[in-house]
Amino acid sequence: MPVEFVGALAAQNQFLGPPSGGQNIDLDFLRDLARVHENAGFDRVLMLAGGESIVATGFAASVTERLGFMIPFRPGPLSPLHGAKALAALDHVTEGRIRVHAITGITAEPGLGDFLTDKDERYARTSEYLDVLRQAWTSDAPFDHDGKYYQLRNVYSPIKPYQQPHPPVSFGGSSDAAYHVAARHCDLYALWAEPLSDVKEQIGKLKAAAAAIGKPTPRVSLSARLIIGKTEAQAWEKAHEIAEKLASNRRNAAPNPLFHGVQGTGTKRLLAAAERGDRHDKCLWFGTATAVGATHDSTSLVGTPDQIVEALLDYYDIGVTTFLNRGYEPIYDAVDYGRYIIPAVREEVRRREEAAAKTSAPALQTA
Repeated sequence: MPVEFVGALAAQNQFLGPPSGGQNIDLDFLRDLARVHENAGFDRVLMLAGGESIVATGFAASVTERLGFMIPFRPGPLSPLHGAKALAALDHVTEGRIRVHAITGITAEPGLGDFLTDKDERYARTSEYLDVLRQAWTSDAPFDHDGKYYQLRNVYSPIKPYQQPHPPVSFGGSSDAAYHVAARHCDLYALWAEPLSDVKEQIGKLKAAAAAIGKPTPRVSLSARLIIGKTEAQAWEKAHEIAEKLASNRRNAAPNPLFHGVQGTGTKRLLAAAERGDRHDKCLWFGTATAVGATHDSTSLVGTPDQIVEALLDYYDIGVTTFLNRGYEPIYDAVDYGRYIIPAVREEVRRREEAAAKTSAPALQTA
């Protein structure tokens, strides 16, 4: 299966530390970063503009031609009908370049009107929301919905998505309930980078969840930061400098009032793997993850371009077909990924697919 590369688009350089006020959406930076990703050969970018992702995506689409966008979308208090209309409109603005990435979130956010704290219920609400979202995108007539979390009457969206029957939907999470939501609703399941054995275990659970309901297994995405050096020693020196900078940013940042120390399953998995050792497999490193409390996709692959390509291919061999790669110097790193990583991985995948096709082809009959 062809490999897909996803970068990340933020409205400002997140590595500079906590914002100190003033402009928090740098349109020049957003434009330049979008164009760099497009020129580097990325298929899509994950939008990291917070609650402004839909607006930022519209702007980024206007300054690019083919780059796709992965839109983080949190099902919850916002009416599914409003969500369906907004995302369908964005699909038209981008001429079919969006993927909707559903995020359940690790805890309630009362400031957004979200008071549901039980994790299993949060996943169940996400599943119901996606049911309504899909129906609103595809229904030609008004419909009613009587669910546990949403009760809707005479629901209809006059605007339908540009992509038919609707935009692709991806989903992420590490709780057992997450695999079942992904198998039911999504074509792509997003994981954070963990040791190969742990990722293989999660893919196994995803396959089992899909088999239980008779659906094909979603493709798998893996998020990993790539820290590249001309030599291995240079790469590791750079990695340790980055980790110290991240730890300093964290020490100097105000506590996040939303989480109150709550840890998601993904965070617990990363921290547990880090306790087994900082380094795993060929070049997987947890130093950047522990520096930020493992609250997001923060594990790194560290090494020369050849070493990182080999590590990514190891994940490909166990079933990963999408790589979400971003660095800590966004523009420069995207350029390097496009120069050293993306074409090398794609070429090797092409070779492997050709070799596999030849192996599986029936032997020619000779007279």
